[in-house]
Amino acid sequence: MFYRDAGELKTSYAQEQAIFPVALDRRVVIGVAAVGALVVPLVAGPYWLGSILLPFLILSLAAIGLNILTGYAGQLSLGSGAFMAVGAYAAVNLVIRLPMVPFPVSFVLAGLVAGAVGLAFGLLSLRIRGFYVAVATLAAQFFIEWICTHIPWLVLNTPSGVVSTPTLFLFGFAFSSVPSRYLVAFVAVVVLALLAKNLVRSSAGRALMAVRDHETAAELTGVDTARAKLTAFAVSGFYCGVAGALWSFLYLGTVEIEAFSLHRSFQILFMIIIGGLGSILGSFLGAAFIVLLPVAIANAAVLFGGALKPDVLANLELMIFGALIVSFLIIEPSGLARLVVKAKERLRRWPLAY
Repeated sequence: MFYRDAGELKTSYAQEQAIFPVALDRRVVIGVAAVGALVVPLVAGPYWLGSILLPFLILSLAAIGLNILTGYAGQLSLGSGAFMAVGAYAAVNLVIRLPMVPFPVSFVLAGLVAGAVGLAFGLLSLRIRGFYVAVATLAAQFFIEWICTHIPWLVLNTPSGVVSTPTLFLFGFAFSSVPSRYLVAFVAVVVLALLAKNLVRSSAGRALMAVRDHETAAELTGVDTARAKLTAFAVSGFYCGVAGALWSFLYLGTVEIEAFSLHRSFQILFMIIIGGLGSILGSFLGAAFIVLLPVAIANAAVLFGGALKPDVLANLELMIFGALIVSFLIIEPSGLARLVVKAKERLRRWPLAY
């Protein structure tokens, strides 16, 4: 009887429209945020912070961006890696060429550049639909990869095409240690996730879902479908661009196009499929699944005493990954987020069966 709507008295419209109307949900979210910001950097080691939690947070942010476009607006995209690349290259040029600008501002500007690029390719969605939009974003992936490798100015005229990212400074403090870089990513992801949650609950978010459910019906009911589509592409590009900047500066330490290939776009797409389309929580669950699966398989291989060869282990990971995607599509198309919703519904009914 600890998880109930009963007793949640609402005396204002703000309380009625709260993100977490149930008090227990608010306490859990605040508790997780507090533990992630205050406890984890002190307890977790460099391996967990730098190799597990840091990529999990950044990929979650990219998954949120794609989920806004695909899960909420219904526009299939295969160019998330390219938009991450735009954000990464824009960020490294802003940070190095304009050192007087604080790096959070540079990252936001890099996200805006990626959002503008996403908006430009989103113009194609006004004339085409369905899988043709996916083909257009796939073309964006190849086009942006070509630009990033053939314009020396973007890579600061580096002969190798790989740019080392400088140490980030803010108010004289250097974000060079693993815990400090983790905290930067944590704060950025929490803030942008809350903004995304509020966006999908607003009138703009309802317009995105109307276009996803039935574009013709949405237009007949007064929804500006063109504006909704362009908004989805711009916001998705912004989120992926910021994620690309964080990925290069906080995780890799370099800006290289190989980190934002077509494989990265498919990886982010798999995250939202497994986690749940049209769910901010699903973006986090899908990213956690993708990041933790290789670690779990590697630890399980230790139990065999090294009997599995590295090439067999790599292929085994791909096989398990593909099998799980097919299983989710068959058993629970809404992904892991739907399982969480079902668990909460059972808690609300417990101990009753209905």
